[in-house]
Amino acid sequence: MRSKQRINVISFACVLLLLVICGCAVNLYSNYGEIRPNKGVTQAFDNYEVNANLNYYISGSDVCPNAIIGVNREYTLVSDLWKKIEFTAVTFKEVVQFMNDEVSQYREELFGFDILDDKGNDIGDWYSILSVRTSVKMIGDKKVIIYTPPLDTYKEDGEDVSKKIIE
Repeated sequence: MRSKQRINVISFACVLLLLVICGCAVNLYSNYGEIRPNKGVTQAFDNYEVNANLNYYISGSDVCPNAIIGVNREYTLVSDLWKKIEFTAVTFKEVVQFMNDEVSQYREELFGFDILDDKGNDIGDWYSILSVRTSVKMIGDKKVIIYTPPLDTYKEDGEDVSKKIIE
């Protein structure tokens, strides 16, 4: 009888521990949003449409960035790595064209994504190659951290993709 009680207590303790661990894991990721592909965003960038409701930022080169994001003006981007850009219709077109020229050398394409907060609300746009990964973290009421893409976005494993195409 004692061994049965001991097994029940140990089982209960294990279940309780598992619930606590799961609760912590859910809490750990509860403030994260995501980027989700959106053909409408792709078309807007491909048509060089500047959205007046967004603050635009670039990562990487001023001429040919690794990514462009537009964050809803109601939100604050918390980052020293993104560079804020006041695009005109002309400068927006030039930068998007330079990005397209760059990625075409690597047989890549640029895609648009919705930036979603932790509740699934659309808070902006992202434009880059498809393989770029990032994280979106809400850190307060209408404050967001959006991690920049790697500096070697157009390289695979540190190797210039164009070298592979030539070979």
